[in-house]
Amino acid sequence: MKITVLVDNNTYIDRYYLAEPAVAYFIEDGEMRLLFDTGYSDVFLRNAHTLDIDLKNMTYLVFSHGHNDHTGGLKYLTSALNCQNINLIAHPDCFAPKYDDNGNYIGAPFTEAEISDIFHFMPAREPLWLSPKLLFLGEITQSHSWEARCAIGTIEKNGAKSPDYNYDDTALVYLTDDDGIFIITGCSHSGIANIIAQAQKLTGRAKISGILGGFHLLEDNERLHDTVDYLRSLELKMLYPAHCISLAAKAAMLKYLPITEVGVGLKIEL
Repeated sequence: MKITVLVDNNTYIDRYYLAEPAVAYFIEDGEMRLLFDTGYSDVFLRNAHTLDIDLKNMTYLVFSHGHNDHTGGLKYLTSALNCQNINLIAHPDCFAPKYDDNGNYIGAPFTEAEISDIFHFMPAREPLWLSPKLLFLGEITQSHSWEARCAIGTIEKNGAKSPDYNYDDTALVYLTDDDGIFIITGCSHSGIANIIAQAQKLTGRAKISGILGGFHLLEDNERLHDTVDYLRSLELKMLYPAHCISLAAKAAMLKYLPITEVGVGLKIEL
């Protein structure tokens, strides 16, 4: 499997791609071509062109969750490509309207009904194998008390708004050749340790070969230190913290964990 970072908050020195505070990864494995999130704008399309990645051959579009820094690029993708043959995988809540605490819209640019007209939409609350080696985790259950869900704004369902605990937040898991698993996250609103626990349970593999993605660790607090301690216990060989992670969190990780800087154009081959 090869992963190419099309969108991240960062770029690398002397590699002139575009960045934005968002996520989009292009994943290739055999005949499978998968786009994981679409960032906030058309930046993923522009970087894909610069990187000579042809999205016309895409077989899957997978969303980590419905926030607009992960789904906003949809409106540009649908203008650029005929999407009727693309399988779109996401939690059923992904396209429900979402708002921040000030009432500003922060959800996806399309409704579920609109998405169903454009793509082959396959809503998945339960785990779903996309290939013999790649698993969509579905809704994440809480396994660690220190990773209780925190509401981020509100979600609207059936005309009523309620606190949004981001039950649509999920991840991908790849079975590596060393009998481990490699985990790909968007924001880890569900908690990275909860995601890891579910991945281990569903695959039957305890070894974590690596992790790429957002961790939603923004403050130097007890949760950060609990997370670092937990990740240390896994004896990770590869850790790529991206997108929603603060400098303080990266610094805390760097003391004990083998982190690699993430930026647009990064390629990971497994």
